[in-house]
This record gives sequence, C-alpha cells and structure tokens, in this order.
Amino acid sequence: MKRQARVLVFLAALAVFVGYLIYGSMRVTQAECALCVTFRGRTECRTGSGATEEDARAAAQRAACAVLATGMDESIGCQNTIPSQVQCPPQ
Repeated sequence: MKRQARVLVFLAALAVFVGYLIYGSMRVTQAECALCVTFRGRTECRTGSGATEEDARAAAQRAACAVLATGMDESIGCQNTIPSQVQCPPQ
C-alpha cells in the first residue's frame, strides 16, 4: 500500500511540474516577428518569438545573423544592422 501511495504522489508531482512547464512556455511566447537582414551583400530572413515585440525582433535578428556572420565582430555588426523587412502581426 505504501508503494502505491508513493507512486501516486510522484505522478501527481510530475503532472504539476509538466503543467507548470507548459504554462510557462506558453506565457513567454506572446509576440512573434519575421524579419530580413541584409549584411555584406547577403540577405537572410528568420522568425523569432518572445514575451514582447522587441524580444521577438531581437530573436529573429540573432537567428538571421547566425547564418550571415562569422566571428564576434561580424555578429555584432550584423545585429546592429537595421533589418530590411519586418513583420510583427498583432497578437
């Protein structure tokens, strides 16, 4: 009987933990943006999501620059480049 009680308590705790993870991940992604960055003659378009529109834009730009830039200097330069296209639909 004790073993069954432990298993039930464990399963209940696991369910609460999984629910918390799902709720937390859904809450964070409240904005999504797609943008294109042109850097050193190449253009890359990516989508990003985040808690705010600013976070979503930054995530999309980091993803685009990861493809376009090589090394820290280029990464910084790319991330400081103004995107050529930005689309952030209202949520």
